[in-house]
Amino acid sequence: MVCFFFTDMKPFAEAFYKSKAWQDCSAAYKAKTGGLCERCLEQGVYTPADLVHHKVWLTPENINDPMITLNWSNLKAVCSKCHAAEHRPRQRRYIVDQDGRVTVRK
Repeated sequence: MVCFFFTDMKPFAEAFYKSKAWQDCSAAYKAKTGGLCERCLEQGVYTPADLVHHKVWLTPENINDPMITLNWSNLKAVCSKCHAAEHRPRQRRYIVDQDGRVTVRK
């Protein structure tokens, strides 16, 4: 079985993501989606899913709640690009101040 991990995995979640329960759950969910990125598919694009994302992000408070961690209604199969977009929304490359002046970010 192949298991994909988010490279910036939080230390509190490491044991969960390595658990058999998660590996089995994520593999089954990914198979149910046909192995395609659900976010890309919404746009009509067929992209292989690289991993399974939690819609409600895991926190130290909910990491032991299987209704959050293992519930298929809280999962989404995504490609790496879409997963990065979920966790790090793209910032604008420019800033417009209150006077309408545009400054390019470096």
